[in-house]
Amino acid sequence: MHDKNLHLWQHAHTFGQEHKRSGERRTTLVIVITAAMMAVEIVTGILFGSMALLADGLHMASHTIALLINVFAYIYARRHSHDTRYSFGTGKVNALGGFTGAVLLAVFALMMAWGSMERLMHPVSIAFNQAIFVAIIGLIINGVSVFILGHEEDNHDAHEHSDHHHDDRHDHNLKSAYFHVLADALTSILAIIALLTAKYFGLIWMDPLMGIVGAILVCQWSLGLLRTTSSILLDRQGSDELKTKIKESIESVGDSRVADLHLWVLGPNIYGVIISVVTHNPESPEYYKKLLPLHLGLAHVTVEVYPCPNKEETKVSNR
Repeated sequence: MHDKNLHLWQHAHTFGQEHKRSGERRTTLVIVITAAMMAVEIVTGILFGSMALLADGLHMASHTIALLINVFAYIYARRHSHDTRYSFGTGKVNALGGFTGAVLLAVFALMMAWGSMERLMHPVSIAFNQAIFVAIIGLIINGVSVFILGHEEDNHDAHEHSDHHHDDRHDHNLKSAYFHVLADALTSILAIIALLTAKYFGLIWMDPLMGIVGAILVCQWSLGLLRTTSSILLDRQGSDELKTKIKESIESVGDSRVADLHLWVLGPNIYGVIISVVTHNPESPEYYKKLLPLHLGLAHVTVEVYPCPNKEETKVSNR
């Protein structure tokens, strides 16, 4: 066979990563909002000598940096989608961005807990009216950001003509950004409750206590995201439900049996699979590929077919 005909059997490994995802646009918008509020709080904090405003501005700066990492992951995955050095495309950059965001989220939670413990042991005077004002403004800004990142858009954008459905629920990079702004919103809510309680009932210890409660919740979100993203980065097997559907579709015809099955995530709701089929009446790999349902998100399918000469050796009960 002439080399020029090989393109008939070759295919790209971008798997839709070359398209701009809705999460990138939404995260960028949130960065603009957060950075603007951050600048206002830092400038006014310096001008008016308000440590509360300055501290909240610096806190928002740390989350702006975290969100910038999420946007960088989107841009990197898109711009390197055709890079042949990545065997199965750049889809896992999404999970890497989510993993990095989860680590930063855990660091912020530990900082919250440490600061709250320090305040619990060494209480300081609080400018209640100013602090409450800052917390309310922060809650409004973070509430808008939570809505932007949590709002599910129509994922079948006009520019996305990929065969694979990009579900935002599987966009771990977007989930990381969402958890960051949700953590900020939670911090603002707990701060308002604590400050009002301290102002009107004199319970100063409520402020650091709420900080500890918030740190625990943020840490739980971080651990959940770390578990999910790390399993993708380590090529953990796909869900049993999806594996069962693949196996049943192959074994529904003739005496074919799936002897080995490897299923892993290539990107958000995009999977790669290697299937070893044993049968007395072997067909071409393309025959078995056509048996697989189209809606499963299987982007890279490899089928190995092994003829079995002895029927008695391969009688496998259906499960």
